[in-house]
Amino acid sequence: MKILRAGDHKRMPWKNGKGETVEIAVFPPGASIDDFDWRISMATVAEDGPFSIFPGIDRTLAILDGNGMVLGVAGSTPVLLATASDPLAFPADIAVAARLQDGAITDLNVMTRRDGLAHTLIRIDVDGSKTVPLPPSTCLFFCHRGALSFRRDGETGALAAGDALLIEDAAETVLEIDGEAKCYLASITTG
Repeated sequence: MKILRAGDHKRMPWKNGKGETVEIAVFPPGASIDDFDWRISMATVAEDGPFSIFPGIDRTLAILDGNGMVLGVAGSTPVLLATASDPLAFPADIAVAARLQDGAITDLNVMTRRDGLAHTLIRIDVDGSKTVPLPPSTCLFFCHRGALSFRRDGETGALAAGDALLIEDAAETVLEIDGEAKCYLASITTG
């Protein structure tokens, strides 16, 4: 297990140059936006417009802050995403346009290379003590708001807002957490 502190996340321009992304984790380490196998990041969207195209990539997006945005994914009915919405999965290599509801938003993105990998993203609200099952995969547990302590297989630690816990090649186990926090769990599997 490795704690990824908020202050250490890498900031970089969007692929289309119209904004900035905060990279939480990427594999292989040091991979660029063109050659990653998987990538988890946050971005602030401040204006309407198209998403960057990532050939061969599947993407899941969740709204962390703001009043939401409508995503128009080619071939589908537009979808309103808000902080209370479930994360939305879609191919990252088709046309996607965003229209903000009322001001800027911050989103969480999980992307995996379709040829060999798959992922899931779920929201987890922590209010006291909770046990979170971890699938046998690479997992990233992201603390968006609040703070928590965790235990897993005798290891302990704490996460503050913006921190993440990376568990590579997790055996099927559980993460015990205590605190008050809004979190997300991304699981990346070989497929």
